Amino acid sequence: MSIEDWRRKIDEIDNKLVELLNERSKCAIEIGKIKRALNLRVYDPEREREILRRIKEANAGPLDDEGLQRLFERVIDECRRIERLERDRDSK
Repeated sequence: MSIEDWRRKIDEIDNKLVELLNERSKCAIEIGKIKRALNLRVYDPEREREILRRIKEANAGPLDDEGLQRLFERVIDECRRIERLERDRDSK
């Protein structure tokens, strides 16, 4: 494959990642609604540790566990931010 072919493949994967990240964010928003109803905090450190443990177990590389953890920490942080934004928007 040429460099252009590989770049097209990356573009396709990026589009799928955008779709999946937005789907994950929608789930986080719904979980946030449940947390509000149950008077639970947005931040759940035990759940985040569980997610990181699970993704590392599923990791077959070539991305190493440390890199994967950094990516997921950022994804989780953004989902938490969206939960807070939705909570703030709903409380107004």
